[in-house]
Amino acid sequence: MTAIRLIVGLGNPGQEYEATRHNAGFWWLDELARTHKLNFKSEAKFHGLTARGQLHGQDLFLLKPQTFMNHSGRAVAALAQFYKIAPAEMLVVHDELDLPPGVARLKTGGGHGGHNGLKDIIAHLGTRDFWRLRIGIGHPGERAEVANFVLNDPRREERELIDRAMQHAQHVADLIIAGKTEAAMLKLHSA
Repeated sequence: MTAIRLIVGLGNPGQEYEATRHNAGFWWLDELARTHKLNFKSEAKFHGLTARGQLHGQDLFLLKPQTFMNHSGRAVAALAQFYKIAPAEMLVVHDELDLPPGVARLKTGGGHGGHNGLKDIIAHLGTRDFWRLRIGIGHPGERAEVANFVLNDPRREERELIDRAMQHAQHVADLIIAGKTEAAMLKLHSA
């Protein structure tokens, strides 16, 4: 049972991207930080915004890469190498096209499913073996529409479903952080 030492929320920096589907990882991490009264600060050497604190008895880092999605791995690798955090001790929170809004799923390993943030993290870490919290945003139906879709805001009813799924995932954050991932999956996947 491996405890989580680093949680990475994926998204794009800048106000124009704030409410876009691709920023679901940022939304979830912001909520976690708010709940535990942790504040993000900019750290150039980690190419991102970081927060550090005790969550559920674990010393934990939160990271929001500010490199833009396609270069997320640079920030993740920099922080992980500096603090000697193994991939198995990482949770990456990201938007997921293959899940409908309202669904959140936890898994370890696997491919990147075309997600450029995951693709870059896998390339920088040299492994796929890290935890992912996948926040469903749905799929536009056409492959050619994906880039446009993820960089736009969800419709109001979609956002409500996404928010609900993120709340469910917040409720199992303590289990995930403690490394009780089977219990977390059971709870989250039956929600």
